[in-house]
Amino acid sequence: MTANISHFFDKALLAKYNTSGPRYTSYPTALEFNDSFDETQLIQAIEQSTTNELSLYVHIPFCHSLCYYCGCNKIVTRHQDKADVYLDYLIKEIEHRAPLFTQYHIRQLHLGGGTPSFLTDAQLTRLISTLKERFAFIEHAELSIEIDPREIEVSKIDELKALGFNRISIGVQDIDSKVQEAINRVQSTEFIGQLIARAKALAFDSVNVDLIYGLPHQTEETFAKTLAQVKAFDVDRISLFSYAHLPSRFAAQRKLRDEWLPNADAKLSLMRQAIETLTGYGYEFIGMDHFAKPSDELAMAQKLGRLHRNFQGYTTKGECDLLGLGVSSISAIGNSFSQNIKDLTPYYQAIDEQDHALEKGIALSKDDLIRGDVIRELMCNLFLDKQSIESKHNIVFDEYFAQELVSLQTFIDDGLVDNAETTIMVSPRARLLIRNICMSFDAYMKRHLNQQRFSRVI
Repeated sequence: MTANISHFFDKALLAKYNTSGPRYTSYPTALEFNDSFDETQLIQAIEQSTTNELSLYVHIPFCHSLCYYCGCNKIVTRHQDKADVYLDYLIKEIEHRAPLFTQYHIRQLHLGGGTPSFLTDAQLTRLISTLKERFAFIEHAELSIEIDPREIEVSKIDELKALGFNRISIGVQDIDSKVQEAINRVQSTEFIGQLIARAKALAFDSVNVDLIYGLPHQTEETFAKTLAQVKAFDVDRISLFSYAHLPSRFAAQRKLRDEWLPNADAKLSLMRQAIETLTGYGYEFIGMDHFAKPSDELAMAQKLGRLHRNFQGYTTKGECDLLGLGVSSISAIGNSFSQNIKDLTPYYQAIDEQDHALEKGIALSKDDLIRGDVIRELMCNLFLDKQSIESKHNIVFDEYFAQELVSLQTFIDDGLVDNAETTIMVSPRARLLIRNICMSFDAYMKRHLNQQRFSRVI
């Protein structure tokens, strides 16, 4: 969506609606998961699922060093042998889970973390070989991996290609040295360029980079250089994330002084700068926080109204169930969500005792499914066909959501939403406020409104 984007940035509107809210990688969100959901319910969800397509997510928690901004589930260590122990347990979990999915075809595998590139070539080979032995991968399945460019050689790209990886995502965040030093992530821009060039030479299907705005010492002048470098990299996709400063939850963030951070106005300016610059470079603005070349499948899926959202963000694989493997990983199977134990030692203990590490989850009610579809359509496509929801779920939309449509009125009055007889259309002016609009349809939101459980929308 590269139309005039200046109307995204009505300062008064953004200030009015800049509350905290979910990112809606699922509905209900992970806050609703509970420990009454168990293995029996997961197996039932697998048996009742209406698809035989599967995405795999494998969580690799290790990092060589600590990035102070990070809120991910990670373990900082220089001891490579810890990954050998982890793989022992992970493979045990894989061998327990795989027989439940013999009817499924694997269309997608994503390694996240932590830092998946922490694994040595031998460790990665062991993991991928086990997955391919235990699961039925389709030909030309999408295999992607997140890369930290600080602890690898360019030859790592060749090794990934040989293992079947065809997509890589590189954590850039910011190229300014002062910003990098503040967040404890000093890395070579030149080397990142070499990694990207090698991936292109080896015909990887997609090369992506991650950027963060709102970091310490970022200014529009320094961030312009980061954005210009991304243009020079000529990557296929860019993920642009807002830094969420929650030092009460993430101890490492306490190393980042408040006075180093851009204030709310400056942070908004950085976001505006990034959106205007990247769309000016020819990238399509996907959803809330992604950019893709017009030829990229994300951009094409959004144009066709087929974009999907899950725990990894925006995706084109909406038809797939999602199985998470490893510590803290989340699954979306049939009409259920579930999550593994978040801490490593209890994860190991659970694998030893029961061969799996399922800790909590939720079996989705009919109301959850209806609201999940509404929120996903709005999040992904900024448009909702009421008749489609009605026919799928056998409801009368305006009656079912009578209360929610009243709460939507404030957005309608501000010209941000058009509630017509058969559609709900989100105005381009409300693109950055889509989370707020979706919160109107969230039945669980009232109990969280007065708690700092979510990041700010802007």
